[in-house]
Amino acid sequence: QIQLVESGGGSVQPGESLTLSCVASGITGDDYYQIGWFRQVPRKGLEGVACMANVDGTTSYGDSAKGRFRIFLDNTKTTVFLGLERLTFEDTAVYYCAAREASIFTIWLPCSPDDYPYWGQGIQVTVAS
Repeated sequence: QIQLVESGGGSVQPGESLTLSCVASGITGDDYYQIGWFRQVPRKGLEGVACMANVDGTTSYGDSAKGRFRIFLDNTKTTVFLGLERLTFEDTAVYYCAAREASIFTIWLPCSPDDYPYWGQGIQVTVAS
């Protein structure tokens, strides 16, 4: 099955940038899947941040992205990144990488936590001055 391991979290100051990484195993770059980033903001539920279908690079961003975040794959198509820019205090959260199986016939890309069965352990991102 799919296993996901996140890295790249840490503490940054407001306005700075951070790039999170998620290495997927149990799949290859030739497999069809959808992968995304979600976050658990303190005292709030899980929310979708950014999701991507590897078959064609289609992306879907949550409202929290606000044009500041970008999801992208490396050349192997088995590592997904989340570029975080112009971070604010409100971006402090545990960020999770998650994936769902897809096929060549999958034509929709959800970015809701309930649609993703495979999850990484989560990494902390803290934005503080």
